[in-house]
Amino acid sequence: MEPSTQTVVQPDPPLLPTRHPQPAWLALGSEAVLEPQRRIIDPHHHFSHHWGGYGLDDLLSDTGAGHRIENTVYVQCGWEYRSDGPEHLKPVGETEAVVTLAETARARGALTEVAAGIVGYADLLLGDAVEEVLAAQIDAGKGRFRGIRYAASRHEAFKHGVLPRPPLGLYADKAFHAGMRQLARHALTFDAWVYHTQLQDVIDLARAVPETTIVLDHIGGLLGVGPYAANSRAAFDEWLPLLAPLAACPNIVMKIGGYGTTVFGYDFVSQSAPPSSATLANAWRPSVEAVLDVFGAQRCMFESNFPVDRCSASYATVWNAFKRLAANASDTEKADLFYNTAARTYRIGDAARQS
Repeated sequence: MEPSTQTVVQPDPPLLPTRHPQPAWLALGSEAVLEPQRRIIDPHHHFSHHWGGYGLDDLLSDTGAGHRIENTVYVQCGWEYRSDGPEHLKPVGETEAVVTLAETARARGALTEVAAGIVGYADLLLGDAVEEVLAAQIDAGKGRFRGIRYAASRHEAFKHGVLPRPPLGLYADKAFHAGMRQLARHALTFDAWVYHTQLQDVIDLARAVPETTIVLDHIGGLLGVGPYAANSRAAFDEWLPLLAPLAACPNIVMKIGGYGTTVFGYDFVSQSAPPSSATLANAWRPSVEAVLDVFGAQRCMFESNFPVDRCSASYATVWNAFKRLAANASDTEKADLFYNTAARTYRIGDAARQS
């Protein structure tokens, strides 16, 4: 009998539930804004119909809650893609929609420059052919387009997120590397979203394409779910030794935030009231201090990751937590963490005016 050649399709692992806090719950955690004159660039937020919905009015309400949010960077989440036309160009619709909202905010006289930078999507597996998509994204961005995010976040024990599940070995693909080199040719950055179990893939990618700046989202995805749900110390012990080889790649910078993402394992949203900024700072401190010790403030930036991180607390409370975490930093270090690193990386704010 001939052996069977039929491919066995493995079912997807279980989808992690995502919970959305109600406005009334968030309002229970109101607190005074710390250091209200501290200049901030929020380098990571979304607009979306997911996560309870988040539009321009929601963002402006958050950025107007007391912190001095001067600029924001919009990061792709598969929102408002074109409904027709070539498949590879459909993601340009997200950039077009974000620009419309950014121009609306400016016309309203908003104090925050919304989406001063836009990080969109292009299929880097197209290799050199991705240049067509990049050119279309840059044109659609009207001076705001700054980079591409292509998430590789995948774990065999669970599934999470609103984006399609990425293929195995994505960042090792030679065609992907060719696409990454196209980013450098167009002075574009690359945002990487992975879990800590995949950080070696980011290290290898940074070494393979050293000319492209890689922004590592959400402190490298320190897991607290799946096999780590009952043993967060094991995850930390796996994650911590990878920080030094990551930092040894000069083209990697780190975003500090994203703790409200379900995969981190925090469950503040199930409590009767949101946590205070002091509670959040204490919970996040070990990983934040570890990142800062290795990368330094010049290569780190705080991020809101809203609306996803509403599961932690309100926008104002999350930024208060970051200010508590930076309380012992020097003035220069604080300027880097809250403004300068993001400005340099995405060429916005003061960095745009100086170029």
